[in-house]
Amino acid sequence: MGKTIFEGYQRLEGTYDEFFGSDGKPHAALAAVVDRLNELTRRDFRHLQSLADATFLRGGITFTLYEGNSSTERIFPFDLIPRVVPAREWRDIEAGLVQRIKALNCFLADVYGDQRILQEDVIPRYLVEGSKGYRPQLKGIRPPKDVWIHIAGVDLIRDGAGRFRVLEDNVRVPSGVSYVLENRETMKKTYPAIFRNVRVEAVESYPHKLREAMNAVAPGAGGTKRMVVLTPGAFNSAYFEHSYLARRIGCELVQGSDLFVERRRVFAKTTQGPAPIDVIYRRIDDDFLDPEVFRSDSMLGVPGLIDAWSAGNVAIVNAVGNGVADDKGVYPFVPDMIRFYLSEEPLLAQVDTWVCARPDDCSYVLDHLAELVVKPVNEAGGYGMLMGPSATRAELAEFRQRVAADPRNYIAQSRIELSSCPTWTQKGVEPRRVDLRPFIVTGDRSWVLPGGLTRVALRKGSYVVNSSQGGGSKDTWVVGEKKK
Repeated sequence: MGKTIFEGYQRLEGTYDEFFGSDGKPHAALAAVVDRLNELTRRDFRHLQSLADATFLRGGITFTLYEGNSSTERIFPFDLIPRVVPAREWRDIEAGLVQRIKALNCFLADVYGDQRILQEDVIPRYLVEGSKGYRPQLKGIRPPKDVWIHIAGVDLIRDGAGRFRVLEDNVRVPSGVSYVLENRETMKKTYPAIFRNVRVEAVESYPHKLREAMNAVAPGAGGTKRMVVLTPGAFNSAYFEHSYLARRIGCELVQGSDLFVERRRVFAKTTQGPAPIDVIYRRIDDDFLDPEVFRSDSMLGVPGLIDAWSAGNVAIVNAVGNGVADDKGVYPFVPDMIRFYLSEEPLLAQVDTWVCARPDDCSYVLDHLAELVVKPVNEAGGYGMLMGPSATRAELAEFRQRVAADPRNYIAQSRIELSSCPTWTQKGVEPRRVDLRPFIVTGDRSWVLPGGLTRVALRKGSYVVNSSQGGGSKDTWVVGEKKK
């Protein structure tokens, strides 16, 4: 008989292992999962992993990787060993996420409204109004039902002590939920036995919950509303997700040229004539949404859309202008937002952060670059980032010049030892670092998808989990007690 997959597995020193304690035994909530996996030899598992890869290939589950002036469509790497979070622990995370989105929604309403938080200097005005995500053109606008953040993806990490911390917020056009749904479906097809005697919370209701939320924020009285998903087109890196969600929600996938505005109402062009649209789930960045308000050269958006939105005649999901709330320079102040708007203490911890726009913080960062992770405030996907502890002298010198020349564009954080999770590699099962992106959907109330997207740094020793930087994903399980 061949080796079982965990035979010889070694935890990654200095990290919290998502499966095994320091004594080498599985965490209590994972015992049944480990039992199922240990029924497999490495040969068995290699075969199952190849079946999962083939499922992704046949399903066209891809993302587009941009390198210079060229692009490559690739299968989204999927690891068949799940990441497991005990249900009791998840309930605390869930409450913290709902609290955080509520405060961020209050912040957006305030900065485009009375600006109390700026007047009372809880957050420096220059940080907010100097953010690339802040849209002064929108001041005074209130979205339908006062919901700004309909879909959020909040990135969490687990530190060396096993505590979850918020790493960053994504409240503009967060992506990745289609992979959550496909990962679960692939697990069920490929290895259904792993679910035996394990109670895993379902994720399949996400499209229904999203449609409910979109219907709840639609203008006007109740009843079923007409909705569309607005995509920039097939060449976008997340086009698979755009088409997937439109299909699962049960609405049309459209491009800007399929819509027009007349008398401050949005209409879709159809073979039966113009059809009024109540809700637009947009997957286009603010700059390209409306050439009459933002970039005049945009061919992706809809002229007059912002005017229709400001009149309350269409809901845009997520609202325009949300970028100021997930600016990494604003992130350190979210705990202050929670105290200011909700009169509560934050339920989720954050990562200590230096804001280079503040002179004292900038001096510290420049003096300690080799110890810190430095990030541009508006980049995503792991681009433009400096990992100080592993950087070369030339990289440190280059970044020192960048930060000194444009301090508002950078923040810095201590490098946190991300938790690790057993992951299949060419050499068998080895630990790889992971993060977690739960998704929060808000209409008349907030709902948190159980689990979310676990991203895994497939390269040995890497801290970068983004797919654009060689990362992959895992199915994320919220697990209760064993089934009877």
